[in-house]
Amino acid sequence: MLIIVAPGQGAQTPGFLEPWLEDPAFADRLGWLSAVAGIDLAYYGTKADADTIRDTAIAQPLLVGAGLVAALALFPHPADAFNLIGAVAGHSVGELTAAAGARAISAEQAMVLVRERGKAMAQAAATTPTGMTAVLGGDKEEVLAKLSHHGLTPANINGPGQIVAAGTIDQLAALAADPPTKARLMPLQVAGAFHTEHMAPAVSVMGQLAMGVSTHDPRTPIISNKDGQVVHDGRAVLQRIVNQIARPVRWDLCLQTMTDLGVTGLLEMPPAGTLAGIAKRALPGVETFALKTPDQLDDARAFCQKHGTPSSIDVSPTWRLLVSPTKGTFLRDEIGDTLAPRAQVGRVKSLREETPVVAPHGGTVVEWLVEDGDLVSPGQPLLRLYPEETQA
Repeated sequence: MLIIVAPGQGAQTPGFLEPWLEDPAFADRLGWLSAVAGIDLAYYGTKADADTIRDTAIAQPLLVGAGLVAALALFPHPADAFNLIGAVAGHSVGELTAAAGARAISAEQAMVLVRERGKAMAQAAATTPTGMTAVLGGDKEEVLAKLSHHGLTPANINGPGQIVAAGTIDQLAALAADPPTKARLMPLQVAGAFHTEHMAPAVSVMGQLAMGVSTHDPRTPIISNKDGQVVHDGRAVLQRIVNQIARPVRWDLCLQTMTDLGVTGLLEMPPAGTLAGIAKRALPGVETFALKTPDQLDDARAFCQKHGTPSSIDVSPTWRLLVSPTKGTFLRDEIGDTLAPRAQVGRVKSLREETPVVAPHGGTVVEWLVEDGDLVSPGQPLLRLYPEETQA
């Protein structure tokens, strides 16, 4: 199975778009997204220095725009992608790239949302002096206990030996003076404590904007940063992206879901390298491909063909599939033949928790695809429904 991932803020480097812009089609598409975002993405991706593109309001649109246009270069006929990609995921702001790639929202909607997200997060960060520090190595439980002791939030749990602490400058200074045993601290050059309570004002701004966005159920399963669950309701995808601004990124749980799905190949969109590097350490046996420059496109397409399998979510105008959000035992509820929107049809019980399975749009039951008590994997189809109403 092939998964496509999109990196988050911090992956950008000065000039990373220079080789891509030699392609007129890439330049034209990036120019269009620049107009939507209201900033010159070509300039910031080729001429601006590291300090300039570290600005949250610039870095976030630059990353999403680059990822979306590179995806069109990788798949010149976008419909071909859905016959190859088993799932998508994005780290932090990369979730907007993933959502647009899976067609939960349009590219233009993604650019408007990331434009406003970057501005709102920059404004929230300016309220209180805050920052982030990567904690590399050490015992996970000891690291988390030490962060809690100093009032810090584990804003990113990226995988084995990589946790990012976030909080006020004073809290980070206290951690530097009292670090976890056998851990190395690396202060990050970011504008604030992202994915913590300090970003709550940005959540309010984005939540209001999101109310006016039309969504579609994604063509490809999306793995959520919140808890690693597979999400296939477009409205839920967008709501999770909004709320995630002030919640920790659980990339470790996303990696676990990739394992549960049986991922064999992971391709990272530009500016690539960070997530592919994490995967090499955390997903033994999974082949990775970091797409950095356009001269790699032929090899990247061969990589997709090697690992590609169609998504389990078949988009049909006459019925919808309800899929499992996570791995575990499916416990079926007693339901009738017709379901109201948001009706619960059962639960998936795992070692961590019980997760409800809800039919977002309701409908008439056509066919059960699993039995009560069956073991299910993330994204596995559970129920086929004839929709009673069409999603906006």
